[in-house]
Amino acid sequence: MMNSKGYDPIERAGKVKELVTRVISGEELRAYFRFRGGRWYGGIATGDVIGCNLSCVFCWSWYFKDKPSLGKFLTPYEAFTRIAKIAERRGYRFVRLSGGEPTVSRVHLIKLARLFESTRYVFILETNGLLIGYDYSYAKELANISNLVVRVSFKGTTPDEFHRLTGAAPKFYELQFKALENLVYAGFEPGKEVYPAAMIGFSPDENIVEFVKRLKAISDEFVDVDWEYVFLYPHVERALKKAGLKPLRAVKPNKIPKSMI
Repeated sequence: MMNSKGYDPIERAGKVKELVTRVISGEELRAYFRFRGGRWYGGIATGDVIGCNLSCVFCWSWYFKDKPSLGKFLTPYEAFTRIAKIAERRGYRFVRLSGGEPTVSRVHLIKLARLFESTRYVFILETNGLLIGYDYSYAKELANISNLVVRVSFKGTTPDEFHRLTGAAPKFYELQFKALENLVYAGFEPGKEVYPAAMIGFSPDENIVEFVKRLKAISDEFVDVDWEYVFLYPHVERALKKAGLKPLRAVKPNKIPKSMI
């Protein structure tokens, strides 16, 4: 039975933004934990940001995502130079922000992504999509960035799964579908410039089937989903046990190359 209780992730985004951003001389600075390279996407340079509007029980970045004191506040240009340096040194084609939710700091994100427009790199925006689904103007602004690809990561395949995995009110799950709709309507090409991902570590097969049907109703190109399994780090296993959740699909950390983390 779906529980109607839970927090408001849109309201939480505003509160998180106050903690992880600063405006100095007209620039919006964002708190970053680290910068790194990795093998995801065949090679990608990453800036790990602090701050997220969801509290996923399976989150791998638990150590820093809610702790601004562990980070350093950087301007978009400072973050750009650090990410670009890694990408250039390692010969990567892709760059991204990860760790927290990039869309929380809209001005910072847009400016950072625009800095990459004059480079050869493709900027991948990994997002839970909630703020984009909530505000169509966000999708429109992102659509004006030429080298941007948006990966909308669904937290579960039903509103009830979303609530159990994040603690957020179930009704906000619909904003993730709305994000895909907004992005497509704004001009992103489905399956190429915007595509869905989904955590199915706790999803029975029948829920996944219905989930794909909903995606297909938006675009036939959304049937190719980037499926996500649970990474069973020790802290994740403890959190799942505390929440009374047992994954149906999971991957042990020793099966994941360290360079991909």
